Order: sequence, then structure tokens, then C-alpha cells
Amino acid sequence: MKTKIATLLLSGVCLVSFPVYAQEQQSIESIVDAAIASGDTEALDAISKYAGDPRIAAKIEAYKAYVAAKEAAALAEKNEAGFFANWEGSGELGAFQSGGNTTSVGVTAGIALTKESERWRFKFRALADYQRTNSTTVREQGVVSLEPNYKFSDRFYGYGLAQYERDRFQGFSSRYTLSGGLGYQVIKSDAMQLDVKAGPAWRKTNFVGGGSDSSVAALAAANYALKISPAITFNQDLSAYIQSGNNSYNSLSALNAKLSDKLTARLSYQIDHETNPPLGLKKTDTLSRATLIFGF
Repeated sequence: MKTKIATLLLSGVCLVSFPVYAQEQQSIESIVDAAIASGDTEALDAISKYAGDPRIAAKIEAYKAYVAAKEAAALAEKNEAGFFANWEGSGELGAFQSGGNTTSVGVTAGIALTKESERWRFKFRALADYQRTNSTTVREQGVVSLEPNYKFSDRFYGYGLAQYERDRFQGFSSRYTLSGGLGYQVIKSDAMQLDVKAGPAWRKTNFVGGGSDSSVAALAAANYALKISPAITFNQDLSAYIQSGNNSYNSLSALNAKLSDKLTARLSYQIDHETNPPLGLKKTDTLSRATLIFGF
């Protein structure tokens, strides 16, 4: 009799617990589907570790294999693409206020492009500031640069740099720079990044008043990015050219507010300092910009 009673009780427990178990598994599977839809691989790893259901684990592994294959195909496409393919970047347009050798308000426009493969990264930058008042140009400044990087590892890379500058109000009608050296990503995370690089450089400067100068310099630069919130980031770029007769220092601080997926508002402040500018010109120029950045 006792055996029959125990059997009946066990059967009752199973009948009650099976629907509960089935409901829990359905709930876990719905969470897995939501994580797959959002691409949350960290959540999927945690579920796979503790779920204890081979069917759910197999579903997660199948999705991870699909993602890995997709990433491998995208990387292969980048590696095989020609130089003019797969560039990504943004355009910048806005206004500025300057102080130092000139005090004025004008327009600024620029473009920033990046192309990346498994071993190579290319960065192209162009930025121009211009104002014309009463048929007189009161500010004319521009810089164009191309920087290829060869990645020795995830953080360590070699760089090259070709750059053209024009800033008549700092005393030069054109300045050309060629440089090459080594760089390292000191900090690399979703919230913060810090890159440093250094190497020799050759510079040729053509002065507004006539004459030119060519010299070998040492280049050191740092680029810092901090993600303050999902919509706000802070950037700080520093560079220094140390050479005989005149050193050049540049600082660019920027606060970026993301307005949409493709639109960002930026406030920036730039300082350019020449230790030995042409006679009659101030050593330091500053430039405040308010711009909109369009991603593409």
C-alpha cells in the first residue's frame, strides 16, 4: 500500500512540475531569441553556460557560428578590396571664431575618411577655414593629410604621414611634412582610447614674405577619446614638431554630442603655437569652432 501511495505522489509531482519546467524553457528560449535579435553575444554566452538545455545551447552555438562566418566574409572582402573601395567617414560644416593674429568669424568645412583591413588602416583628413570681409580675405587656413598604418598586432603599428598645410596668418603660404615611425594603442576599450606615436619627420616651409626652409624634425603625437555617455564623447589630439629654429605645437579639444545615427554636433577649440614665427606675427593662434558632422 505504501509503495502505491508513493508512486501516486511522485506521478502527481511530475504532472505538476513538467508544465512549470516547460514554461521555464520557453521563457529562456524567448530570452535567447531577444539576445540574438539584438546581437548581445555576452548574454548568449551566459545563457549557454547556465541554461542546461542542449537544444538551447545548440541554437546559441549555431548563431555564434553564423556571426563568425559573416565577420570572416566581411574581413576577406576588406582585405581584397581596392584602395578606393570601402572608405567610411564624415563631413564637417560650421562656423568659427578666431583670436591671436586675427580676430574674426567665418566658415569651416572638412572631411575625415578611414579605410581598414586586417593589416592596414588608412586615414585621410582635410579641413579648411575661410573668411572674406569687404573683398579682403582675413583668414585662410587649411590642412590635408594622408596617414597609412600597418598593424603589427592588435595595438602596435607603424605609420606614415604626408601632410600639406596653408596658413598665411601664421606666416607660411605652404608647409609640407613627411614622416614615418611607430605607434601604440595604450588604451583600447569601448569607453576610452589612447593612441601615441612618434618618429622622424621632414618639413619644408614656404614663407609668405618669400624664402623657404627645409629641416628634419621629431614628431610626437597623442590621440585620446573618452565616451562620457552613449551620446557624448570627448576628444583630445596633441602633436609636436621639434626642429632647429622653430618648434610647432598643436592642440585640438572637441566635445561631440550625437543627435542621430548620422548627425553629430561638435564644439572644438584649437591652439597652434610656433616658437619662432616670422617677424611681426604672434606665436599663438586659437580657433573655436561650432560644427555639424554628417556621417556616411
